[in-house]
Amino acid sequence: MAAEDSAYGSIIIRGARENNLKNVSLDIPKRRITVFTGVSGSGKSSLVFGTIAAESQRLINETYPAFVQQFMPHYGQPDADLLENISAAIIVDQQRLGGNSRSTVATVTDTAQMLRVLFSRLAEPRLGPPGLYSYNDPRGMCPDCEGIGQVAAMNMAAVIDETRSLNAGALLPKDFAVDTWWWEIYKNSGLFDMDKPVDKYTEEERHNLLHLDDGRKIKVGKIGLTYEGVVAKLKKGLGSKDPDSLQPHVRLEYDRIFTRETCRACGGTRLNAAALGSRVAGKNIAELSAMQVSDLARLVRTIEAREVKPMLDALAARLDNLVTIGLGYLSLDRESATLSGGESQRVKMVRHLGSSLTDITYVFDEPSVGLHPHDVGRLAGLMQQLRDKGNTVLIVEHKPDMIRIADHVVDMGPLAGSKGGEIVYQGDYQGLLTSGTLTGNHITRHQPLKADVRKMTGELRIEHARLNNLKDVSVSIPQGVLTVVTGVAGSGKSSLIQGCLPAAYPDTIIIDQNLARGSRRSNTATYTGILDGVRKAFAKANGVEASLFSANSKGACPDCNGLGVIYTDLAHLDPMVTTCETCEGKRFLPEVLEHQLRGKSIADVYDMSVEEAAKFFTEPAIARILTGLVDVGLGYLTLGQPLSTLSGGERQRLKLAAELGKKGNIYVLDEPTTGLHMNDVDTLIGLFDRLVDAGSTVVVIEHNLDVISRADWVIDLGPGAGHEGGTVQFEGVPADLVKAEHSLTGQALAAR
Repeated sequence: MAAEDSAYGSIIIRGARENNLKNVSLDIPKRRITVFTGVSGSGKSSLVFGTIAAESQRLINETYPAFVQQFMPHYGQPDADLLENISAAIIVDQQRLGGNSRSTVATVTDTAQMLRVLFSRLAEPRLGPPGLYSYNDPRGMCPDCEGIGQVAAMNMAAVIDETRSLNAGALLPKDFAVDTWWWEIYKNSGLFDMDKPVDKYTEEERHNLLHLDDGRKIKVGKIGLTYEGVVAKLKKGLGSKDPDSLQPHVRLEYDRIFTRETCRACGGTRLNAAALGSRVAGKNIAELSAMQVSDLARLVRTIEAREVKPMLDALAARLDNLVTIGLGYLSLDRESATLSGGESQRVKMVRHLGSSLTDITYVFDEPSVGLHPHDVGRLAGLMQQLRDKGNTVLIVEHKPDMIRIADHVVDMGPLAGSKGGEIVYQGDYQGLLTSGTLTGNHITRHQPLKADVRKMTGELRIEHARLNNLKDVSVSIPQGVLTVVTGVAGSGKSSLIQGCLPAAYPDTIIIDQNLARGSRRSNTATYTGILDGVRKAFAKANGVEASLFSANSKGACPDCNGLGVIYTDLAHLDPMVTTCETCEGKRFLPEVLEHQLRGKSIADVYDMSVEEAAKFFTEPAIARILTGLVDVGLGYLTLGQPLSTLSGGERQRLKLAAELGKKGNIYVLDEPTTGLHMNDVDTLIGLFDRLVDAGSTVVVIEHNLDVISRADWVIDLGPGAGHEGGTVQFEGVPADLVKAEHSLTGQALAAR
C-alpha cells in the first residue's frame, strides 16, 4: 500500500497552529480513508475542518467572481506554515439542515424534482409541466395555505380580554396596547364606549372591533389612518407571515397569538385539487411523498414505463441510498428542520453516493452519530465505496467499528485543550491497538455488564402511546435508577421518551443539544452565570465597584466594546476579525487590569481553561459550577470561549453541568455520548451514577454499548424503523438483554 500511496500523493501539512494545534505536521495519504480520533477537545476538528477543509473551501471560493462570492460561505486562511496538494473538499457535517417549512427530505435530496418529472410524463390525467405538481410553484400550490399545508388560527384568549374595557387594556397584542397608534384609531373612531367592558358589547360593536374592514379613514392627530378591526389587522399583518422567517422577538408574539392547523382545503398536502387528482400507480404525488422511503423504493421499482426508465432508475437508486444509510423510515415530505444532526448528515450524504466525481476529498464529522451498532457496518461500507471510486475520505470519529475501516489513523492528544493539539499516533489500525494512547487503550476495552442493579423507588407509567410510529405502547420506566432506551434509528425512542414521557410527567427535564443562540458576547462564563461571582470577588479584593470588571460596562475597552476583537465590515465578504490594538485582546481598560485577584487580572480569568479556573477560585458558588463543568468533561473549554464554537455534544454537557447536585428530578438525555471519546464516555457514565445516587431518575436515549451495559434497566424498541418499529422488544436488566436473540441491540451487545 505504501507504493500506491506515494503514487497518489499526500495532503501535506506543516506547522498547523489553528486553535490548540501545536505546530502539527503530517502527510495524509490521498485516495485512502483516514480516521482522526482522540479525546474531545484534542484538536481533531481544528486539524480536519479548521485547517484542511477550510483551506480547500477558501481556495475554491476565490476562483469565483466577487459577485458570486458574496452568496457563498467564507473561510479565513488557516494558521499554518504550509498546506499543499489539497483537492476540492466536500464537507458533510452534523449541522442541522434547518430551512423553512417548504424544505423537506424530498427537496434536499432532489427526489422532489424527480417525482414531478415522472408525474408530468406518466400521470393520468396529465397536467403538463413538472411545476404543476410543486407546492412551491403558484401553479401547483394550494391557494388557501399557499403551499405550506397549514393555516394560521387565532388564539382569541391572547388577543382580547373581554372582561376589560379598551381604556383598561382589553386588547392584548403589544401593537394594540393603550396609547399605541392602533388604540388611538379605535378611540377616535367614535364606534365604542372606551370604558365599557367588551363582554357587554352588542353584536354590532363586537363586529366593528374585531372584523370591520371597510376602508374608512380615522384621524389621529393630523394623520388620516385606515381603520381595520383587530382580527382583520392581525391576519393581514402578522398572520400572513411565514413564521420561520420571523425574527425571534416577533416569532414569540406570533406563537402567542397564532396556532397552526392543517389546511382544510388540501388536507395538509400543500397541493391544489388538480395536482391531487393526477395519479401514477393509483396514487397522487402527495401520497407517494408521505410513504415510508423503504416502501416507496419498492413501489417505484414496480412501475414499468420505458419512456422514463432512466428517471425511474435514478429515483429508485436515490431512495435505496436513503435506506442503505439507515433512513428508510423517513418520508419524503418530512420537513428538513425536524431532522436530527445525525439524520441531517446522512441525508446530505445521499447526494454524493451516486456521484461520478473522483479525486474529491470528502470530510465527515462523526457520521455514525444516531446510528445503532447494527447499522454502522453499512455506513462503513459506504465510506469504502467513496474511497474505491478514487476519493480521499477524512473522518472524525470515535466508534471502534468506524476506526477499524481506516487505511490510516491519526490519533490526537494526549489530552484536551492546552494539553492536546499534538499527534500521539499515526499509522494503521493494528498499530493503534498497541500504541499506548488513550484511544489505543480503550478501543478493545468494554464496560462490563452491570450485575448489581439498583432497586427502583417507583415507576413512571406510559399508557397506550401511539405518537408517530408507536403501536399502542405501554411501559413502566423505573424511578430512582438509570434507564437506557435503545433501538435502531427510527424505532420510536424519541417519540416515546421525548414525546410521551413529558406529556405524562410535565416536570421532566430534557437536556438536549440546543442552546440559546445569544450574541457575540455569549461564552462559557456568561452561560454558566459565574461572571457575577467573579466580578464581586474582584471588587471585594480591590475595594472598587463590580461593574468595572464587566466587559459590557464601565471597565470595557472603548474601542472594541469589551469584545477583545474588532469586526470590520467588508461588504459582501465575511467581517474581518482582528485583535483590538488598544487592549491587545484583553477586553478591558489598562487601569482595570491593574486590579488583581490572587495575582490574576480579569483578562487572565477569561483566558483560563475551566480546569485551571476550578483550581484557582476558592469562592464556593463559582467553584461548584466549575467543578461540575470538569465533571462533565468540559475542563478544556476556556471561560471566554464563544458558545458559537461549541459542538452539539459540548452544549448538551454544558446544560448537564447546571443540573449536578440537584435531587429528585427526572432527567432525559438524547444521545449524550455524541462527540465523546471512549475515555470520556466512562466519565459520563460515572456522572449518571452520581445523579441517580443523589435521588434523581435518569433516562438516556443511547446506542453506545458501554452506556447500555451500565444501565439498571433497558427498554429496547424495534424491531426495525418507521412502521416496522414502534413496539417494545425488551424490558429488563442488561444481563438479560444479551440473551434476547430477537433484539438487534441484544445481538450487538453479545457480539462485542
